[in-house]
Formats: sequence, structure tokens, C-alpha cells
Amino acid sequence: MKYDFTSIIDRQGKDSIAVDIIPFPDAKVQEGFSKIPMWVADMNYATVPTIQDAIIERTKHPAFGYFDPREEYYERIIEWQNKRNGVEGLTKDAIGYENGVLGCVCAAAQAFTAPGEAVLLHAPTYVGFTGALESNGRKIIHSDLVRDEEGIWRMDYEDMDKKLKQYHIHFAVFCSPHNPCGRVWTREEIEKAMDVYARNNCVVVSDEIWSDLTLEGYQHIPTQSVSEDARNRTIAVYAPSKTFNLAGLIGSYHIIYNPYLRDRVKKQSELSHYNSMNVLSMHALIGAYQPEGYEWVDELRQVLTENVDYAYHYICEHFKGVDLARPQGTYMLYLDCEKWCEEHHKSMDELIRAGISVGVIWQDGRPFHRPYAIRINLAVPHSLVVEAMDRLDKYVFNKG
Repeated sequence: MKYDFTSIIDRQGKDSIAVDIIPFPDAKVQEGFSKIPMWVADMNYATVPTIQDAIIERTKHPAFGYFDPREEYYERIIEWQNKRNGVEGLTKDAIGYENGVLGCVCAAAQAFTAPGEAVLLHAPTYVGFTGALESNGRKIIHSDLVRDEEGIWRMDYEDMDKKLKQYHIHFAVFCSPHNPCGRVWTREEIEKAMDVYARNNCVVVSDEIWSDLTLEGYQHIPTQSVSEDARNRTIAVYAPSKTFNLAGLIGSYHIIYNPYLRDRVKKQSELSHYNSMNVLSMHALIGAYQPEGYEWVDELRQVLTENVDYAYHYICEHFKGVDLARPQGTYMLYLDCEKWCEEHHKSMDELIRAGISVGVIWQDGRPFHRPYAIRINLAVPHSLVVEAMDRLDKYVFNKG
């Protein structure tokens, strides 16, 4: 490979919660075990060098005053969306800066719902949606994803329609690809979901931050591309932050074709006087969406596919009582440990602490609305995926 996805980067003391924080009360790593950061959704790889080059080049100029986004910022987004997602006809007017996906979700919720109103989300649910919407006084109604006979997560369209009608819901958050389940929805699935939303007159926020990180054999379908109606009722949110590990630099963007939706969201975003771009964040996006960035992402997808395949098969073969679906996108696994806990008379708290005690810093998956879940981040060098599975095998799931 042209780029390095195998070196283990020392992030200690480099402003990284992934290694500086253990995300579970009273959990500690035993002496003799190194930390393997496998929880918060950032990656442990060096990003594409053109990002650093772009930022460094800009910092050579000594003034950092007020500014407007460069035309190149919009041009790079339009080109990226066309080449990666097949989007045609995207113009600068439809693109707007967002500090983050969750900020856009909140702005849209404030624009199209009132405090106390219900919104529809699929469950398992990304914990960020839960915190953001509840903090804004909205009531979350879940429509459960269900696994079919092949173990694949599916939407329950009848349940979605029922919940939308029962709770008089006109605002929904759609996650594509889905976090934490890792589904890359097909065009037909998205069409069916958007038909349900249309029949119930819903404004839809489509979180597509994982769109670049589909695994080999899968292709992201932009929600807005499935029909003219979808194009006009959807607020889509993207970011280079997940793709290139730039969360600490801040910066996402929305694509909103409908002027009415766009104006309402823009007004809500402006009210805080905070949703404004950082000049280095702008240059980071420009540096990311270069030809080298396309190559880097293609290699990254191969690495993530290998990691997912290894971990998925290892867990299926060695961890009896642990169930999971193979992701089609993202770099997350979402484990169901109910049978294992019952068979071994262990609580979820005990299981989570046991993994952390041997340095596998994984994440409590229960806040994503499954009672026996653990979420594991596989965006680490392959050698650490192998090491983590070995430790979980010897010291946790099959401890003698």
C-alpha cells in the first residue's frame, strides 16, 4: 500500500480521549497490559499527508482574521460528492457549513418541531442523537431495526408508519450508513423508508457522515438521490471528520436542495452566533478532498474490510454466546452478549470491566438501546485487532 495503516501511533499526551479516557466507571487496566483504544469513533491511523500540508501552508501566513469560505471549498465538495457518490447537479447554494452533524440535527429539530414533540429514530440508536435531541426537549420514539433469518439488520416499515401516525410525528432522523449496526442501506430500502416518511409528511435529517467508509462490495446511496421527493424533504449531513479523522478540527457540511428547508435550518444555525467555520478546518477539507485523499480512502476501506472480516470470524468461531451481524460499512462492531452473560452468570458491568482490565478499551453499547450490547472500534492497525481478539479470548470470554 502507498499509505501507512500498520504503524502503531503513540497518541498519549496528544489530546486524544481515545487513549486518555477509560469510558466506564471504576474500570482499570491491569499492570502489564497496554491500552488498545477501541471505543470512541475515531481512527488510530495517520491521516492523508495532504491535510497536514494544506494546514501547514496556511499557517505560514501570519494573519488569521475574519474570512469567507473559498470557492475551492465548495468545488472540492461538489467534486467529491460526484466522484464518490455519483451526485450530479450539486451547486454551491445547496451546501452549508455545520460545526458538526449533531449541531445540524439540533438546528433542524428546532426549525421543524417544538419542544415536547416526538421525533422518530431507528434503534439501536447512535447515542449522540439521543443526547442532542433530549437536551433540546424533544421526545424520541424508536422504531426497532430487526435482524432477518440471515442475521442482517432490516428496517420495519410497518412499525415506522405505525409510530409516525400514533405519535403524530413529522420529523425523523435517518442514519445511512447506520451507526452502530453498520448497515449500508440499498437503494430499494431507502426508497421504501422515504416513501413512509413522505406519506406521513416528515422532514428527514439524513446523517451520512459514514458514507465514505463502506466496506468492500458495498456502495453508499445518498438518500436525496432516490427520488425527487426525497431530494426535497431531506437535510443531508456529511463531513470529512469521520473519513479522515479530523474531529478535533471541527467541521461538517449539509446538502439541502429545498430552499424552504435550507432557509429554516440556516436561520436556526445562525441564532447561536457560534456555527461558523474555522479557517484551518476549511483548509483541512480542501487538503482531504485531493487526488491523494481518494487513494487514501480506497486503501483505508481495504484495511477496514480486512479488520472487520478477521474480528467477525474470530468472534463467531471463538466467543460462544456472543452474537453479531457483519457490518457492511463503518468500522464498528455491535456485539450482543446476552447469551454469554446468562451462561456465565455475569453482568454486563462485569463483562465490560473484564475487557478493559486487559487493555481492550471497548464501549458500553447499552446507551445505544440494546441491553446486552458492546460496541468495538476496529479502526486500529491490524496487529492490534489480532491482539485484542487474543486477549478477549484468553482472559474474558474463554477464561479458564
